[in-house]
Amino acid sequence: MYPQGRHPAPHQPGQPGFKFTVAESCDRIKDEFQFLQAQYHSLKVEYDKLANEKTEMQRHYVMYYEMSYGLNIEMHKQTEIAKRLNAILAQIMPFLSQEHQQQVAQAVERAKQVTMTELNAIIGVRGLPNLPLTVCILPFFPFF
Repeated sequence: MYPQGRHPAPHQPGQPGFKFTVAESCDRIKDEFQFLQAQYHSLKVEYDKLANEKTEMQRHYVMYYEMSYGLNIEMHKQTEIAKRLNAILAQIMPFLSQEHQQQVAQAVERAKQVTMTELNAIIGVRGLPNLPLTVCILPFFPFF
């Protein structure tokens, strides 16, 4: 991408070796300076491009980190809700009739075996992407 080495010196007809006139030396210095300036400009453009990419990547990283953190918090929250609901059911079940206890036990087992396909179908039908898991489980209980 970048030319290697120095800018090629112009051919000096009739001049053996390095015996240059002042004008030729100035022209050569001018040519080399312009070459280096063009190379500097090219490197600066690439640097700016990479700096913008880096900034964009950092912005994406922060966004994904925040999303991951939020999802982690939500998962812990939903786990805690599920534990509390399970404890409530365990306290209420002895007061239910034998028939209702069996229905609740079966509904709880069905809820524990929910698949990702079922969850996606439930979320998709309701059109609520942030639907808590506990709301998805409640329709399995016929007596509520």
